[in-house]
Amino acid sequence: MKINILTIFPEMFSGVFSNSILGRAVQNGLLEITCTDIRPFSQSKHKNTDDYPFGGGAGMVMMAQPILDAMAAVSASMPGARRIYLGPRGKRLSTSLARSLSRESGLILLCGHYEGVDQRALDLCVDEEISIGDYILTGGEIAAMVLTDCVSRFIPGVLGSEDSPEEESFSDGLLEYPQYTRPRVIRDLSVPEVLLSGDHAKIKAWRRAESLRATARFRPDLLEKAQLSDRDRAVLKEMVSCSSES
Repeated sequence: MKINILTIFPEMFSGVFSNSILGRAVQNGLLEITCTDIRPFSQSKHKNTDDYPFGGGAGMVMMAQPILDAMAAVSASMPGARRIYLGPRGKRLSTSLARSLSRESGLILLCGHYEGVDQRALDLCVDEEISIGDYILTGGEIAAMVLTDCVSRFIPGVLGSEDSPEEESFSDGLLEYPQYTRPRVIRDLSVPEVLLSGDHAKIKAWRRAESLRATARFRPDLLEKAQLSDRDRAVLKEMVSCSSES
């Protein structure tokens, strides 16, 4: 998959995309990530990309012209790519959205900065706006990193195991079950016996129950939208009953 990030701070991305899983995916040709500097596309004398907003107000606004020209140049080399602006009013990034985006031929991510982007740039060259959460960042660069990381996990081969992204938190609407590794006992705390039993059916049932338990404890709001089986509901009911008795 090809991902091109339009930004005025391309130097922010080098460390993130050259290490760990993303770095290996790039080296193996599974991902092609490019950062395009918007500044050289500015037609102003000093190559500035921002100006004062019409109507007054605090801060500066990113100008439409450099963005439009940068987007046109990148889009010409990535026909069919989905053009996304990382902004607070966009659709919330989720597992299902990331999975859908991973099927696109390419992504062009526009990073806003300052007090925002001239609306005309968004109207003319953006297909979709996406938000990574209800909080304020200094710019869209970190949001672009988050989206790239999230989407890349659904690209075949990136994680090394086809099952990995489907077993993690939020993949089925629930939080992930607890994980353990060696040693078997540390500071008098032992790995649950069921994980040492070799009984895959029991292990699967335990993990599902613990996933439900973690979700009920830390993110009960997720249970309202999760697809639960009759068995899941019975397990949750039993947990509530045990909690009230204790």
